[in-house]
Amino acid sequence: MKCMYCGCEDSKVMDSRATIETNAIRRRRECLKCGKRWTTYETVENTPILVIKKNGSIQPFNKNKIISGLIKACEKRPVSLTQIEDIANDIEKELRDSLTQEIRSIKIGDMVMERLKQYDEVSYIRFASVYRQFKDVSSFIDFLSDFNEN
Repeated sequence: MKCMYCGCEDSKVMDSRATIETNAIRRRRECLKCGKRWTTYETVENTPILVIKKNGSIQPFNKNKIISGLIKACEKRPVSLTQIEDIANDIEKELRDSLTQEIRSIKIGDMVMERLKQYDEVSYIRFASVYRQFKDVSSFIDFLSDFNEN
């Protein structure tokens, strides 16, 4: 780490502490040449996840969009906000753990449906009706009959 006062490239860490609010490590450093001290912060650099939409456009991943869709699907249902956030956090963790930088929105929708089905069937069907964009009633009925078989 280069000294911000004299430009010397030799410094030593005097103290390291984790910071809770910024999820970083605070380091107190001292220049070995001039003896001045300063503070640096070390954080994990997340690579952005890009979502390829159905129309081909690309957007950065936004967990809040998943939460928003789940809140609409779970309105007046026995699914808590904590459970909704758990679903969204679980999906984000799975995406980050996969090290995939680009993912299709269809895959994310499938991940949401897979998890939502475990919490509430009505919410699952609500989400599916918007997400799958059924063309007519018969395709929706086909989906429901497949759902009942499983």
